Amino acid sequence: MIKKVFFLFGIILLTSCGSYNSIDTFYNAHKNDNQVTAVRVPQFMLTLISGISPEMQSLVGNTRDLRYMRFPSATPAKTQFLNKQMNGITGNSFIEVYRKNDELKRNVVSIREKRNSVKEILIYNNNNLNGSFLYFNGDFDPVKVREIAKSDQFGKLGDGLIEQFSAGTPGIKE
Repeated sequence: MIKKVFFLFGIILLTSCGSYNSIDTFYNAHKNDNQVTAVRVPQFMLTLISGISPEMQSLVGNTRDLRYMRFPSATPAKTQFLNKQMNGITGNSFIEVYRKNDELKRNVVSIREKRNSVKEILIYNNNNLNGSFLYFNGDFDPVKVREIAKSDQFGKLGDGLIEQFSAGTPGIKE
């Protein structure tokens, strides 16, 4: 009986700890921080974003959740903290397909797969002044994801998201 209780307690502890390192947790923890720009695109607005490029149209058409966040990272301590948080998110369940480290600067592309399909894409950048992440959840062709990553379309999408929402939303100023 005691073994079953400890086993059950262990399972609960593991599942509660595992959910801490997630995009939802990171997004919710930092969306109200000073000088943060956060965009979570509602499903009906994904069609607006698909106009950025033909490649993005084919990718966004399969997206269920799209988020972008840009945040200040002006001190080495803040940069290290953010890098550690992103490493925690991608550490166990994502596959890093690209990583470039330059001291504290980071450029990382990670994916989560299921069979022959990419289910999640996370792009994290930090240049010691600003950090950003771009997150997709959906059903994506791995070949298309690689093409978009090679041509830096993900970076353009982050900028395009800010432009789309800033231009169409009164009161948003960059």
